[in-house]
Amino acid sequence: MIDEAIDQLAPIVGTNAALHAVGVDRATWYRRHRRSPQPVRPERVATPQPRALSAVERKQIKAALESDEFVDEAPATVYAKLLDQGIYLGSVSTMYRILHEHDEVRERRRQATHPAHKKPELIATAPNSVWSWDITKLHGPEKWTYYYLYVILDIFSRYAVGWMLARVERAALFQRLIADTIAKQGVARDQLTLHSDRGSPMIAKPVAHLLADLGVTKSHSRPHVSNDNPYSESQFRTFKYRPDFPDQFGSFEDARAHCARFFAWYNDDHRHSGIGLHTPADVHYGRAEEIRERRGVVLLDAYAEHPERFVRKVPSPPAIPTIAWINEPEKEAADSPNP
Repeated sequence: MIDEAIDQLAPIVGTNAALHAVGVDRATWYRRHRRSPQPVRPERVATPQPRALSAVERKQIKAALESDEFVDEAPATVYAKLLDQGIYLGSVSTMYRILHEHDEVRERRRQATHPAHKKPELIATAPNSVWSWDITKLHGPEKWTYYYLYVILDIFSRYAVGWMLARVERAALFQRLIADTIAKQGVARDQLTLHSDRGSPMIAKPVAHLLADLGVTKSHSRPHVSNDNPYSESQFRTFKYRPDFPDQFGSFEDARAHCARFFAWYNDDHRHSGIGLHTPADVHYGRAEEIRERRGVVLLDAYAEHPERFVRKVPSPPAIPTIAWINEPEKEAADSPNP
C-alpha cells in the first residue's frame, strides 16, 4: 500500500515530497529500490556421460540377465559364460547396477568368521593335494525319512571328485567311496590330505585304518566349528539353494537322479567365483589357463572398440588362484618392535 501511494504521488509532487508525505525515510526507499537485479541462472541441462552405455545396450544386458538361460545365475557367472561365448556386454558391476535399477538384486548372506582358537591349517597348491568331505541329509517322501549324500571335494579346484547317495550313514560306505575315488583320480601314497568334521563316520576307526593303508593324511575340524570345513559347507549350500532343489524327494531314485544332474552342472558348467569364474573341471584338469587367455582376447577387442569405457586400466579376466587354504595362518608384522 505504501509503495503504491508513493508511486502515485511521485509523478505529481516529486519523490522526496511523496516520501515525506507518507513518512518513509529517503535512504530506506532508495536502498530498497536500487538493489542490483539478481542474475537469471540458466537451467541445468544434463549432459550424458560419454563412456556410458546407450539405452539399447542397457536393454540388451537386462534382456540377457532375464533370459531363460541366465535368469537363475549370478551376474559374475553370466559375465563369464558370455565371455566364453565370445560376447562382452558390460562389466559385472554394470550388470549389478542395471539389476539394482529394476529392484532385481537380492541380499547375500553374511558369512560367519572363524573363531580365534587353535585350528587346522591346510594348504593346497594343486589338485588332488587336499580333499574335503562331508555328509548332508535330503528329505524323503515321508516324515523322518532321509537320504544321505556323501561328497568329496577338491579344495584347490572345487571339483567334486566323488559322491554317493545312500539310505544310511555308515563309515563302511565312505570307505568304499574314498577307495574308489583315490583309484579313479590316480592319487599316489603320501600325496593327499583328507579333511572332515568330527561326525561319527568321519572319526570311525575303520576309516582311519583305511586312510593309513592308502597313505592319506587325515585332518579334522574342531568340535562344533563348521567353519573349519568351509569348502564342503559352501558346496552343500550351493546344492540346496539351487532353484530346482525340492523340499522333499519322491523316492530314492528321484534323489539320485537330481544329484547326478547337479554334479554334472557343478563340475562342468558352474563358473565358480573362487577360481576365477572357471568351472571346477577346467581348473582340476588344467584347462583354465587356456580359457583365460581366450577371455582376455575378447576383453581386449572390447577395449579396442570402446577404450573410453575402461577408465582405470585395460580389462583382464579374473586371475586363477594358485593357493587354497583351510584356515590360513595370520601373518605377523615383519617390523614389529621387540618387547
